[in-house]
Amino acid sequence: MKTAADVLNKPFHSNFLKLIFAGSLVGILTGLVVSLFRWIIDQTLSGLQIIYPAMAQHHWWILAYAGLTIIICLVLGYVIHPFQTDLVGSGVPQIEAILAGQHTMNWAQVLWRKFIGGLLAICPGLFLGREGPCIQMGAAIGQGFSEHFFHNNRDITRTLLSCGIAAGLSAAFSAPLAGTMFLLEEIVFHFQPQIWLTALAAAICSDAVTVCFFGTKPCLFLPITNNLPVHSYPIMIILGLILGICAYGYQYCLLNLRWWFSKIHQIPAQYHSIFPLLLIIPVGLWQPRILGGSHLLINYLVAKVTHVGMHNYPQLIMYLLIFLVIRFVWSMLSYGATVPGGIFMPILVLGALLGCISAPLMIQTNVIPATDFINIIAFSMAAYFGAIEHAPFTAILLITEMVGSIEQILPMTIMTFVAYLVNDLLGGRPIYTALREEIFA
Repeated sequence: MKTAADVLNKPFHSNFLKLIFAGSLVGILTGLVVSLFRWIIDQTLSGLQIIYPAMAQHHWWILAYAGLTIIICLVLGYVIHPFQTDLVGSGVPQIEAILAGQHTMNWAQVLWRKFIGGLLAICPGLFLGREGPCIQMGAAIGQGFSEHFFHNNRDITRTLLSCGIAAGLSAAFSAPLAGTMFLLEEIVFHFQPQIWLTALAAAICSDAVTVCFFGTKPCLFLPITNNLPVHSYPIMIILGLILGICAYGYQYCLLNLRWWFSKIHQIPAQYHSIFPLLLIIPVGLWQPRILGGSHLLINYLVAKVTHVGMHNYPQLIMYLLIFLVIRFVWSMLSYGATVPGGIFMPILVLGALLGCISAPLMIQTNVIPATDFINIIAFSMAAYFGAIEHAPFTAILLITEMVGSIEQILPMTIMTFVAYLVNDLLGGRPIYTALREEIFA
């Protein structure tokens, strides 16, 4: 008969201790880089809230700003052109290709060019998310760390690159669990202890660094104080069905962007950013709050719905529909124009808008109480994101961590699962896998 000493491992002989330590260092470095990236974007987008109203008052400033925009386009093209395949879009499909053995990456070039290129694309207000560049920069840091300290060992490189992915998303949204789950559910597709333990360590460390910069408040805090009544749960199935159809429409348009932009022959691809950069100016003059990724817009929408009230809901819904159309069209223009930038936050904003449009209708028909409209916004973000990304677990964890509430997991899960199934039945696919096949066909 064996004893505990025969069965248990010897103390201080963990197989993962060295890798966890390395993953933690990757997480710390990623947290520092992403925190600086986030801070610059936040400060710049706040500055746009001052610049655009000033331009509306002094019209000749618009010409000067347009000239600056052209300079930004030229600099951005210069930065991304030598490594255009690596730098366009979020970078997640490229990282998937590296892990699948289809691609390689010059980590040092990608790191600084993605940092500068991401800022040049996002700071002027293009409808792009910060999380894609953060994920790719984290992966570059992981690869570089492996090359310098582990002599580019293939298995360790894959592990530390994976750590960088989790750390990048964790730092972008202060969401370590969602960062780790995203890696497992959408990148590596397996639950191997060596991967998830080191990735979780990296995600925790990167989030700890961002807490030092931005505090402990969730980055998309929503004051969910009431629980959706049980008799309202069946409507979550119908709303999930609608969001699944909308998610398929988003995928269809996004996956045609490269084909549409390929028809533009007069301007080199690295300078296609001139179209969204100039077209964003009239949008900013109309409503600067709509610019950017933008998590601030979601908070503004919640405040707007609360302030307007349900008694004026026809005008409210018309206002939100205009927001929805502009956000959708300009998100497509921004992502398709050969620029660095992610789709996480734009997807979440569109999901929030769909929730903002649905909630007043549901309140007017007495399907849900008026106090629960914020719940619908949060559920819609999770369902829309989960369907497009084909990552329901990541969606639920991400929204839970971002909004700072775990009160309503069941209805959120119901809606997300239905939206995922509908999108899958219509022929939808994991969006990053589909994008990878486009880029590396």
